[in-house]
Amino acid sequence: MTTINIGIVAHVDAGKTSLTERILYETNVIKEVGRVDSGST
Repeated sequence: MTTINIGIVAHVDAGKTSLTERILYETNVIKEVGRVDSGST
């Protein structure tokens, strides 16, 4: 497995966590996408 380091920088409430969750989900690193408002990220 190849490790790739990326940086995600944006203003507050710009969707950084949601984007990161989706990337991890789409690459099969996590099994389900969490939600920031429910604290499951």
